[in-house]
Amino acid sequence: MCKFTSRYFGELNYEPDEDLLTFPRGLAGFEKHHSWLLIGGKTDGIKWLQNIEDPALALPVTAPDAVEAGYKARISDDDLQAVGVSDGDSTSLAMLVVLTIPQGAPWNTTANLRAPILVNAGTRQALQVIALDDTYSVRQPVLSRSGRRLAARPSGFQKFDGRR
Repeated sequence: MCKFTSRYFGELNYEPDEDLLTFPRGLAGFEKHHSWLLIGGKTDGIKWLQNIEDPALALPVTAPDAVEAGYKARISDDDLQAVGVSDGDSTSLAMLVVLTIPQGAPWNTTANLRAPILVNAGTRQALQVIALDDTYSVRQPVLSRSGRRLAARPSGFQKFDGRR
């Protein structure tokens, strides 16, 4: 059992062989950070990738189909092989996307659907890739336009103007 103190989550206990995700290439913008923990419960819609080399580095992530129903990014065979998928057997493969949550305006959260993270649950190897299809955005809004407008209201209620 190893211990790690995160700036955001406090003291974390983990088993390196069971809990640690290894990103041989790092993540976009964090190429030198290779060891990450996935923080969150099974039913949590948003989880966190906590880097164990930098206690102040944690990225919010979610399943891509939580943002875009029917998400089916095309991934190159080279990328699938790099994460340990062979002969098209992707049964142990999971996919995550990084979220950007603007400070003070969480209703404007976006997801990077263009560069999903592939996680091989069997080997604990992970890789951020560029999807072959250019239909997906790097800044896909998580909430609909009307959802963002509603969430941006201070009270969440419609203003009453006193007229009938």
